[in-house]
Amino acid sequence: MRIVFAGTPHFAAASLRALVDAGHEVPLVLTQPDRPAGRGMKLAESDVKQLSQRRNLPVFQPQSLRDDAVTQRIAETRSEAMVVAAYGLILPRPVLDAFPLGCINVHASLLPRWRGAAPIQRAILAGDRETGISIMRMEQGLDTGPVYLMQRIPIAADDTAGSLHDKLAALGARCIVESLPGIARGSLSSQAQLQNGVTYAAKISKADAVLDWSADAADLERRVRAFNPFPGASTTWRGEAVKVWSAAPAAGHGEPGTVLRASEEGIVVACGNAALRLDQLQRAGGRRLGATEFLRGAALVAGERLGA
Repeated sequence: MRIVFAGTPHFAAASLRALVDAGHEVPLVLTQPDRPAGRGMKLAESDVKQLSQRRNLPVFQPQSLRDDAVTQRIAETRSEAMVVAAYGLILPRPVLDAFPLGCINVHASLLPRWRGAAPIQRAILAGDRETGISIMRMEQGLDTGPVYLMQRIPIAADDTAGSLHDKLAALGARCIVESLPGIARGSLSSQAQLQNGVTYAAKISKADAVLDWSADAADLERRVRAFNPFPGASTTWRGEAVKVWSAAPAAGHGEPGTVLRASEEGIVVACGNAALRLDQLQRAGGRRLGATEFLRGAALVAGERLGA
């Protein structure tokens, strides 16, 4: 098929690579404009742009798609469909209507659960036991379109947002390649989403990642996994920001936020119920350290309060 592709991060790059490797023709790749990133805040190219340049694919980086000139450039490709994966810009009606087979989205959830921007993190936060990929025909509503194909995978007890992202990126790439021939032939029909069970995956902010020690230990452990690698679950110690990268529920009780034990076996902190053992931490400007190494450079002792 002849396809316009729209996507930005690594999740999207996996689908673009699979489509090109499968022999589809991609006359135009849309990705978001270069953004400042890193400590130096230098302009960084998206994963999709970098892949496109390596594969000699034309790249287009409009600030918005709500422009007649942008719509015209897309239409001039005379493509059969647009494949969209984690693009990050709203597709207006003229773009949705520009392709005979429409705009087809690779979405990282089992729709209608977790429509929106952060389905991977929200699934972990909610304690979902499974997630997956939905291949969906796009409408103007937020992830409301009919679904062509859905593939499920379990969420492992130790999955972080990073590990689950990588599993879903690979699965999404396989699903879109598997779906397109049937969509083109008309042999793969789409099914309207269920009206029950709709949930919304709001965008993640740094404020979401601050650990509330009055919460249950299981909830806090999920937060640590859901915000790894971004933005990192965080707390404070003696007024200093500390990120928590690995943790597990533990025995113990006390005033929430109180350090119950601090040893090479971990830093155990009282929660709303039981306690949480912190296994990997990072001080501001430092590197990630196991509890033993962390305690060598931080005189943290039982009885101190975190997050105060």
